[in-house]
Amino acid sequence: MSVVLGYDESPGAARALRIAIEVASAYGEPLVLVYGAAPPGPAGEEYRAHYEAVRQAGRSGLERALAAADEAGVPATVEVIDRSPAQALIEAAARHEARVIVVGSWGESPIRGALLGSTPHKLLHLSTVPVLCVPTETEA
Repeated sequence: MSVVLGYDESPGAARALRIAIEVASAYGEPLVLVYGAAPPGPAGEEYRAHYEAVRQAGRSGLERALAAADEAGVPATVEVIDRSPAQALIEAAARHEARVIVVGSWGESPIRGALLGSTPHKLLHLSTVPVLCVPTETEA
């Protein structure tokens, strides 16, 4: 089994990373850090340049998250998957027999998430694996 984390350096990602590391550590399971890099458009040079930029940004963010897991003593792997974030997480969870999918939430209203299709909202409706949706930390 494993713990799968959707990580994209969004405002909710830092806290979700800490929680995912805690859960993986508590269960003695590896952490799978996933970035969904859906192709942005149909074709052409602009497509390829944008696509590579998205993949590189995902890899960079995941490397920082990998370092945090390593520092905590949690074994972790990185996957950049050419799917939408929700679909990438669902596929990774199935492949790695995930105990839970962890994602950050950064303060979207429930209506906005339902209308625009936020990743946490999609996961809650599509995943057969439990989803832990971590809110951002509030400042005092």
